[in-house]
Amino acid sequence: MNRLSALICAGLFVVGSLMPNTAEANGSRQYYSSWKAHPSGQYSYRAYYYKPSPNYVGYKHHYVIHHPSRPQYNYYYNPYTRRYWGRCPSGADAKPVYSMLAEGDRHGDLSKIPESKFPEPSLKLPAIPESTDGELLDLSPDDLPDLSSLPAISK
Repeated sequence: MNRLSALICAGLFVVGSLMPNTAEANGSRQYYSSWKAHPSGQYSYRAYYYKPSPNYVGYKHHYVIHHPSRPQYNYYYNPYTRRYWGRCPSGADAKPVYSMLAEGDRHGDLSKIPESKFPEPSLKLPAIPESTDGELLDLSPDDLPDLSSLPAISK
């Protein structure tokens, strides 16, 4: 590759990386990233991006965690408080329901949250985190992570 071609490719890469993704370009108030395997190899995660208010500049984020040891649910994790705050069923057959943990039952270690602390799933979805206008959370897309990228011991 000659120098001019290399400069053009580098320029396209920079411009492409600065372009907003489709959800941002459309002014969406909330959207999800694709799944990624955590470097520990113990679980997969995707970012949940949201605006606490319609005029909020930029996005805040939480994570949706999918543990191979608990494949029937996707768990919502708040990186600001470092605690899990709820879950929803995972997969294409999942119903649009949510189970929000009581404030006192939230914990940073999922294994320390007893199953009994998760209330029955509700059709009433929670509001977007930190919002005051009642806009509801859009649940994570129905796709599941590719678990083949995780070590066999975690499956």
